[in-house]
Amino acid sequence: MSSRAGLPAEESDLIDVDELIAAYYDRVPNPDVASERVVFGTSGHRGSSLTKSFNENHILATTQAIVDYRAAQGITGPLFLGRDTHALSLPAERSAIEVLLANGVDVRVDARDSWVPTPALSHAILTYNRDRAADDPGRADGIVVTPSHNPPRDGGFKYNPPHGGPADTDATGWIADRANQLIAGGLTEVRRERFADVDWDAITGYDFRDAYVRDLPSIIDIEAIRRAGVRIGADPLGGASVEYWSLIAEMHDLDLTVVNPEVDPTWRFMTLDWDEKIRMDPSSPSAMASLVAKKGDYDILTGNDADADRHGIVTPDAGLMNPNHFLAVAIDYLFSHREHWPRDAAVGKTLVSSMIIDRVAESLGRRLLEVPVGFKWFVPGLLDGSVAFGGEESAGASFLRHDGSVWSTDKDGILLCLLAAEILAVTGKTPSQRYAELEDAFGASAYQRVDAPATPEQKATLGKLAPESVTATTLAGEDIIAKLSHAPGNGAAIGGLKVQTPHAWFAARPSGTEDVYKLYAESLRGPEHLAEVQAEARAVVSAALGD
Repeated sequence: MSSRAGLPAEESDLIDVDELIAAYYDRVPNPDVASERVVFGTSGHRGSSLTKSFNENHILATTQAIVDYRAAQGITGPLFLGRDTHALSLPAERSAIEVLLANGVDVRVDARDSWVPTPALSHAILTYNRDRAADDPGRADGIVVTPSHNPPRDGGFKYNPPHGGPADTDATGWIADRANQLIAGGLTEVRRERFADVDWDAITGYDFRDAYVRDLPSIIDIEAIRRAGVRIGADPLGGASVEYWSLIAEMHDLDLTVVNPEVDPTWRFMTLDWDEKIRMDPSSPSAMASLVAKKGDYDILTGNDADADRHGIVTPDAGLMNPNHFLAVAIDYLFSHREHWPRDAAVGKTLVSSMIIDRVAESLGRRLLEVPVGFKWFVPGLLDGSVAFGGEESAGASFLRHDGSVWSTDKDGILLCLLAAEILAVTGKTPSQRYAELEDAFGASAYQRVDAPATPEQKATLGKLAPESVTATTLAGEDIIAKLSHAPGNGAAIGGLKVQTPHAWFAARPSGTEDVYKLYAESLRGPEHLAEVQAEARAVVSAALGD
């Protein structure tokens, strides 16, 4: 943790936007260099034009690869296209339009030529496909141009198939391989229409914002929030949700203030994250420091990342909630207040989320579906209603509408922020007050995720750890009861390792988006026991990485 974490960004911390965009067009990636190839992590291809990992060639090739993938899958419907507020998102969106139009794809862009949050794009895909059969070739899919919460120098490019959620590894692997082939071949197979020559009459506009905001009463008790007069402060953190929050306040007559409506691709108004980087992570106390300072000004304060697929909840009594704590409260509340949800629908969680969620699910009599990190694992269940709630420890979640039908199959940070206001309106308690009651019932959780630098080679090693690599039989004084390299909910590989005892666990896995590894740990025996778990976990990881 840097000594500058949580402090306002200084001029020296800011990107040069002109340099970044110039590098997007001028720097040419070498497909023989691993770091300069198209690589899809847990949520799309990400990189920076400055390191030749996110440049025009990448996007031209990846878009053509998506066109080829659509053809191979028999997808002929429209493609919804949106972008966030990162500096590289607009030029990348334009590159994508050039390729999509040249290939005759029916492109649907924002009617206001503005920013599109990831959940709004997922909502648009599902709305279009609602009455279409699963094998209907005319179903829609989409692309979101976003690196999510990543620093301002980064760009991102994510494909959402007709199911509306993140593409699975079969799809992303195929697309990445094809894109790298196209780059290696000098882009000769990429069809492209120059942006300056685009016939805008050939592009259909879609009002993502109005469609999303108008539909919110089908999933959130807006009337309860309005009736209770909950004072909401929403901070978009300079991201794509900024105009959505203003319309939510206006259309639904809520006491809602957009705390910071500024959009600046340098994000100069942010406080620095743990490593002195500007990172729009609403679950980070350091990144959210300026918002936490206002905790007494509103009944509920919320934050979203750049594409609004993550949420941060700040309450007057507790400040910024740990994402795990809020997920547990959300699950407990929703399954008790959504009477039309399927009785056999499961609670979905990633295996690095809190054990408190396990205990809440058990108390509700609900099946727990524990999956690897990555929201894509919840997509099938949210689509067919067999999973009513899916959530990740990194502050990403979505759930079903009031009637038990699908809302989105991607993470929805706006939705979870509004849920916090609904919980307060209906129960009279803030989510943090309700979490304190859950801890009284199930035990106090000490949980922490620590990020540490790791080279691509170290990340590859960590991702292949096997249970046999842990020879210890105890962890922090307790017998080890499980060593997992695959998730118990679906048997999928977790890309790392989880070690569990009756009252604690740790998991280590490489980041899919940055050169860091993540060490998660939790104890129901307090902070001191957690520290013991972490110390022994670090020793296991260090040995595996050869440190």
